[in-house]
Amino acid sequence: MFKLFKPAPPIERLPEEQIDSEYKKLRFQVFLGIFIGYAAYYLIRKNFSLAMPYFIEEGFSKTELGFALSAISISYGISKFVMGTFSDRSNPRMFLPAGLILSAIISLLMGFVPFFTSSVAIMFIMLFLNGWFQGMGWPPSGRVLVHWFSINERGNKTAVWNVAHNVGGGLMAPLAVAGAAMFAGIAGSSSSGYEGVFILPALVAIIVAFIAYFLIRDTPQSVGLPSIEEYRNDYPSKTKKTFETELTTKEILFKYVLNNKWVWAIAIANIFVYFVRYGVLDWAPTYLSEEKGFDMSKSSVAYFLYEWAGIPGTLLCGWISDKFFKGRRGPAGFVFMLGVLIAVLVYWFNPAGNPTIDMICLIAIGFLIYGPVMLIGLQALDFVPKKAAGTAAGLTGLFGYLGGTVTANALMGVIVDASGWDAGFMLLTASCVLAAIIFAVTWNVRGQEVVKNQH
Repeated sequence: MFKLFKPAPPIERLPEEQIDSEYKKLRFQVFLGIFIGYAAYYLIRKNFSLAMPYFIEEGFSKTELGFALSAISISYGISKFVMGTFSDRSNPRMFLPAGLILSAIISLLMGFVPFFTSSVAIMFIMLFLNGWFQGMGWPPSGRVLVHWFSINERGNKTAVWNVAHNVGGGLMAPLAVAGAAMFAGIAGSSSSGYEGVFILPALVAIIVAFIAYFLIRDTPQSVGLPSIEEYRNDYPSKTKKTFETELTTKEILFKYVLNNKWVWAIAIANIFVYFVRYGVLDWAPTYLSEEKGFDMSKSSVAYFLYEWAGIPGTLLCGWISDKFFKGRRGPAGFVFMLGVLIAVLVYWFNPAGNPTIDMICLIAIGFLIYGPVMLIGLQALDFVPKKAAGTAAGLTGLFGYLGGTVTANALMGVIVDASGWDAGFMLLTASCVLAAIIFAVTWNVRGQEVVKNQH
């Protein structure tokens, strides 16, 4: 089984005259592979939310379904770290499609077999497994990015790849709705056709998994090409050394990740960034209706705009960190978090009756918050050797999901119930300030210089 995932070994180098054309072709090809592959993970991550109204009709309570839904965040956060350590010693060409197919199988079982949606405990287990397999998407993508794109272009390329989140998330709902319509008339399915919400996106994901397999390659050396640093003459240090040795799990964890103060700094920053991201997003409909008099249609428009504003914001943030700050991510993160802080304060203090200002604030927060989300993943790749990239990204993801997302959902609810919305906004404001401070601490750290010092 593990042989299947073994990293592809280097092969004999191609003749010099073929290298440039082959590199250009393969860089585009592998990037396309991880982009569509990762977008497809989002087709089967959140379908359960769309099926929830049906389950409520069946007699399940919101509390029960919320408990089942929490399984994805919990297992995904842990899996991102655990699967990251496996991914660093695996071939992404096998690893990314395998996770996607396993996740799709869970979705198909929930659609085709009524037993798998028959109780909250069973749904929790299925969604936990889905979250676990979902954790096999980010780490291999990170491994591909660090091997095929060098330091001074990686911000831009990671930002473009990051848009796969929004593309996949945006396509999931129409696919799920189409699936429900297709299955509504089929014998043996429910009158609502809710099974199609799980089935059609999963079938599309399996097709994409095979396409991704044909597009992705492991390292440039495994296809007879020089390292990316040599090809672009963009080395992490003046000695022109690259760090290409495959590492053991022990080396990855204890030499490069767990004792790396910069990885810990950004993992902690990720708690505050995710708290703001989900504290604003998940509570926007409730806050806007309770405090600002928005109706459901206005709230859903604001929610949609928040997500999609993240696309240009992420691209701009990556470009700024490459062009203006020469591969240093801290300054761009600091500037963007200050922007988020201002927008959160205006959103909070804007009196009811000015819906346009509330909308502008939500668009601004969405535009600005996804840049730092992307930068932390990118810094995780920058601060460790290429062969430890998945583990470092997984550690920051673990902190973000368990420390940020879960508290944004649970803690915000408890605080607002107990002390009102002002108390909730004090937490959001403090989180913005703390994230900005940690980005400022990493101001002068450029990717891979940390690694040079560890050797």
